[in-house]
Amino acid sequence: MLNLSSKRKIRILLFSVFTIFSLLIVRIGYIQLIQGKELQQLAYQQQSLDRKINPKRGTIYDSTEKYVLAVSSTVYTVTVNPTNIEDVNKEKVAKALTEIFELNYEDILKKVNRKSSIETIVRKVEKKKTDELRNWLDNNNIKTGINIDEDTKRYYPYADLASHIIGFCGSDNQGLDGVEAKYDEELKGKAGAIERLSNAKGLEIGTEGENYKQAKDGNNLVLSIDMTIQSIVEKYLEEACIDNVCTDGGNVIVMNPKTGDILAMATYPGYDLNKPYTINNEELQNIWDTLEQVEKTKELQAMWRNKAIADTYEPGSVFKLITSSVALQEGITDTDNEGEFCCTGGIEIAGVRIKCWRYYRPHGSESLRQALMNSCNPVFIGLGQKIGVDTYYKYLQKFGLLEKTGINLPGEAKGIFLAQNKVGPVELATISFGQRFEITPIQMATAVCSIANGGEAITPRIVKEIIDSETGERRENPVQKKDRVIDKETSEKVLSMMESVVSEGTGKNAKVAGYRIGGKTGTSEDGVNTNKYVTSFMGVAPTDAPQAVVLVTLYNPTGEGRTPRRRCCSTSRRTDFK
Repeated sequence: MLNLSSKRKIRILLFSVFTIFSLLIVRIGYIQLIQGKELQQLAYQQQSLDRKINPKRGTIYDSTEKYVLAVSSTVYTVTVNPTNIEDVNKEKVAKALTEIFELNYEDILKKVNRKSSIETIVRKVEKKKTDELRNWLDNNNIKTGINIDEDTKRYYPYADLASHIIGFCGSDNQGLDGVEAKYDEELKGKAGAIERLSNAKGLEIGTEGENYKQAKDGNNLVLSIDMTIQSIVEKYLEEACIDNVCTDGGNVIVMNPKTGDILAMATYPGYDLNKPYTINNEELQNIWDTLEQVEKTKELQAMWRNKAIADTYEPGSVFKLITSSVALQEGITDTDNEGEFCCTGGIEIAGVRIKCWRYYRPHGSESLRQALMNSCNPVFIGLGQKIGVDTYYKYLQKFGLLEKTGINLPGEAKGIFLAQNKVGPVELATISFGQRFEITPIQMATAVCSIANGGEAITPRIVKEIIDSETGERRENPVQKKDRVIDKETSEKVLSMMESVVSEGTGKNAKVAGYRIGGKTGTSEDGVNTNKYVTSFMGVAPTDAPQAVVLVTLYNPTGEGRTPRRRCCSTSRRTDFK
């Protein structure tokens, strides 16, 4: 028999065992029910490694496909899995990463010590640097916790060529402006991933523990831009802006009137697409570090702005082409009715006398052709009154001037006109010669394309084809024709008068021996009481079978090299109102 002392010992032992088991059960329950999710996540972080594989962004070609305008090159991204780096190696790893990639040691050490599944150390570095890291890892026998993954970096071989059309990408390869932004879904592709499992010690489980999802590269784009034409346009636009000291720059649009293809579109000054956050103004560069962030952002956005589609202006006498087209189409006049009009230096509308630009030496007796050659305001004011507000606005709509053109680029603006019911005789008079309303250069060029295209309207096209990166299949962006605006006969008459403007009228400087070129000059005020002007020239060639419509716009030319306004100016100024 057990004595009392032995029984007591057994009870104490049983109670202790019961207590211990109870505590273990409580602890297990706490771990399972309370800490389960957290510990499961920690285990997953330690034993798995998910890494994104960035696709290669699609290539952008010019219309000939001989020139690459934007391409993605291979670079590398370095990440770490902190839970898979042994504690004794963390400081050593942080120091190596700091030295190789020239980073801040304290920042890197914090990342290496974090309790997270993955931390990015550096993005988009060249192979030379990652090879140096690989050698260091081999020499120090570090097998886990540091990842070197292939990545892509956007590169623009021609730097600032067509910068306002192409646009640029952010650090994450997302398109931020231009074609890069508008066609981001086509260009960016689909990311892949690497899912890799490891054991509790951080050592990789064999290939059976790895799941690889391949990235799909982005599709390629073929633009309507012709590299040769674009280069020529940018060269001479720069020369014109410098020679004429255009304080607010300039732009040029070249379109194929048959297809709507933008063969060239340039805004001066351009900017380096490889360094889109470097300002292109030397004066601003000198004080850049002193500017507030808000000011920097404003200046950068102004630099990136494609004035050809995003800014409006008064077109001036170039717009007389529209008034001429409407008057001819409506049978109000014809091109060569000798003596039909008479310029006396001005015309009175609703008690307001509006001067001709050459009021001091009136043009006298004129036909419509001669009035366009002389850019005589009173003739077109008179035509506007005969056309009437309702008919004029019907044609503004048909020419696409009351809406956006639909060009597939971000940031397009549309014309600013008075509401039709608020247009009186004086307002109609000023509209008839291109004043007191605003449109974009792309709207003006597209409207004249309707004239050059036999009277048929068309939508501007900037991307011709999309090429699938996997199959090579091509998807064409179709030519988008719209309704007929004017008859072919009217179109031919306007083109004939435009040819006379170049051969004998205000556009003589555009004459080229051996070529049939039509054109129209224009000058207008840039804003109210700014004392700034916009000069422009609209050209069509050849007039017998148009292949190109060209609009050149210069903002506030102030230099001595400019053509005197009184001679080339085709419009009335605000001071001409009495």
